[in-house]
Amino acid sequence: MSNNVVNLKEIKKHYQQALPNQMVTAVVVLDDELNICYVNPAAEALLVKSLSKLYRLPIEQVFYNTPINNARLRQLLTTGQEFSDSDVTIEFFDQRKITVEITASSVTFDQYPHILLEFKQIDHQKHISAEAFQQQQWESARDLIRGLAHEIKNPLGGLRGAAQLLDLELNVEQKEYTAMIIEQADRLTNLVDRLLGPNQLPVMKLQNIHIVIEKVFQLTKFDNPKNITLARDYDPSIPELTFDQDKIQQTVINIVHNAIQALDGASKITLRTRAASNKTINGKRIKLCAEISIIDNGPGIPEHIQSTLFYPMVSGRASGTGLGLSICQTIIHQHHGKLSCISRPGHTEFTILIPFDSEIK
Repeated sequence: MSNNVVNLKEIKKHYQQALPNQMVTAVVVLDDELNICYVNPAAEALLVKSLSKLYRLPIEQVFYNTPINNARLRQLLTTGQEFSDSDVTIEFFDQRKITVEITASSVTFDQYPHILLEFKQIDHQKHISAEAFQQQQWESARDLIRGLAHEIKNPLGGLRGAAQLLDLELNVEQKEYTAMIIEQADRLTNLVDRLLGPNQLPVMKLQNIHIVIEKVFQLTKFDNPKNITLARDYDPSIPELTFDQDKIQQTVINIVHNAIQALDGASKITLRTRAASNKTINGKRIKLCAEISIIDNGPGIPEHIQSTLFYPMVSGRASGTGLGLSICQTIIHQHHGKLSCISRPGHTEFTILIPFDSEIK
């Protein structure tokens, strides 16, 4: 019986010592002066600093902006009443931001009061949820626009036909009016066709993605009136994948041209390719895919349109139609891929993910 008790004590001690270093949750321990006295490996990864650099550092020197302030922590030491906050944005001095769930509790080590902070990063889950919501909204908006476009296109054909018949009965002076009707009907028909999106299925072919990216680079280099710096950052190890060369080229050119219109001559655009692993595309986990990034250091996309950027009729430019990126999204969707964007002043990055054949089922 006594041996069992001893064994259980040893087992308990073993797990108590081992588990904090294996936890996915980031753990930070503060002393009664709110200085860091311990962080587990998950916290080192979260804070991008080792324990040796964080030890004895005041907590306010780690976080630039957080609702977990010193007054609240001192109150915890006094009352012992733990608290939790969800969906908290923490900002660091290097301008990095993360979203976490925080639990703060009072503990005793070596007979002295300490504070135990537990951080669970939720950026990834929020990002997946936001992407799923945006995908649903994009599909709903696309279907609505397409339905409306079809309703407009049918009477436009009749209007144009009637104008052509009327034109046969009019004299030369009056024909200018029917010519104007026909011209405007054609213009509206062209707009409706663009609203409907690509009217041909992609012609898929197994090929090297760098053929397309390099062609876009060369075309942009020859047509660069603002003398914007262009850079390439290719991963030559990416294997061939199946895609429609013309449609992917159309997508990348559209994004590059949008960037050029937003930049000045002192700016830079980088075309980058990578083999990416463990990505989520339309709710499905993809083990391996090609990642194409178009990166610029311009002013960024207005924050109020970032969540609806790929919807039809949404544009950040006064002269924009808001159709280009919606068409790009449709093209990438036809390739079972994903088109996304992150943007802040000084860094805008459009990312295209295209799964390899083995990942498409």
